[in-house]
Amino acid sequence: MASPSLLQSNPQMDKLTSQIFSVLENNFLFPPIRHSTNAKIRILSIDGSGSTNGILAAKSILHLESTLRHKSHNPNAHISDFFDVVAGSGVGGVLATLLFTKGKNNRPLFTANEALKFVTKNGTNFCKQNIMQRMFKSRVNIFDKIFGDLTLKDTVKTVLIPCYDLTVGAPVVFSRADAVEMDGCDCKLSDVCAATTAVSGPFKTVSVDGRNNITAVGGDVAMNNPTAAAVTHVLYNRQEFPFVNGVEDLFVVSLGNGEPLSVVGGNQTPSRTALVKIVGEAVSDTVDQAVSMAFGQFRTTGYVRIQANKGALGAEKHKKGDNMLRLVDEMLKQQNVESVLFQGKRCNSTNIEKLEFSANELLKEKERRKTDMLPIVLLNQTTTSSSSRTSSATTLSTTSSSN
Repeated sequence: MASPSLLQSNPQMDKLTSQIFSVLENNFLFPPIRHSTNAKIRILSIDGSGSTNGILAAKSILHLESTLRHKSHNPNAHISDFFDVVAGSGVGGVLATLLFTKGKNNRPLFTANEALKFVTKNGTNFCKQNIMQRMFKSRVNIFDKIFGDLTLKDTVKTVLIPCYDLTVGAPVVFSRADAVEMDGCDCKLSDVCAATTAVSGPFKTVSVDGRNNITAVGGDVAMNNPTAAAVTHVLYNRQEFPFVNGVEDLFVVSLGNGEPLSVVGGNQTPSRTALVKIVGEAVSDTVDQAVSMAFGQFRTTGYVRIQANKGALGAEKHKKGDNMLRLVDEMLKQQNVESVLFQGKRCNSTNIEKLEFSANELLKEKERRKTDMLPIVLLNQTTTSSSSRTSSATTLSTTSSSN
């Protein structure tokens, strides 16, 4: 007969037994769900400012959208049809909002060609530092005219747009995921664009319900290259992206906007505006290098960066009055510049060839999803009025397939 002491319950043994059975249960009876089609979450990231005032990124998007339309035999396709997430800073945030906001019949407000024309006409005003309040007000009126009362909830995909909040002294990211969870995080898109391009002074941004407000200065200051923020959002947002296990499940297209003019040539001391751009571009390069290294062995297949190679153009190309569109065309024909952490930069295929490669990968993913039994992206459609929020990954959502 067993000793009475052995018949008594041992709390530590009970806990260990429970843990063992929990592991066995999770791995054998209810194994983790793994998507078997090697699907990838598609991320588009757009830098702020730069020497082209947004035109390089806009022209890159136009070339990409035109290629996708041609190869998919769909003349009405939009760039938003081929991406799950878009992040944009400064003028890049304006581009992201124009291209990923619902218009008529739930289609995007702007095509890539229309967005290029808008940035070509107005981009200089978004990227200049000017103390004239009158100019800034006219800029806000442009956004009001385009977006009206549309808010972050009215975007067709996940949207991330940064600015810097002077009140708390930290970067803030406007997020569709936050907006659909909590009214206090939903803002008018006209205010979001004004906040991320606020280089002429602070812009007061108030949430739709009036509960929260920030004092914003431009996204160029906070996060000129928002790629890392977009990647982090996807990797840690299990609610919207439940099948992502690591960078191997991502395909990222990151668009630069050219080098600051003061970096290209001249020996004069840079102005304050130029210094802001220099800092922004330096940080952009650092982010590019870090993200590129983070992709490791998947760098050549999962991460594409489009940026101008200033050394191949020459300072004379940037004189005032030069045709910017023609200059951008030259930039796209340049060899693509790849940043390698601790090793500087190296050139490989051209920017256009990189965009062609991206189009092919995006089309492959589009076709692959047609046979998926489960939705790859679960867009949150519910709104709560809770005043506190832990994470966009912790709130239940109404699901919809994202193709």
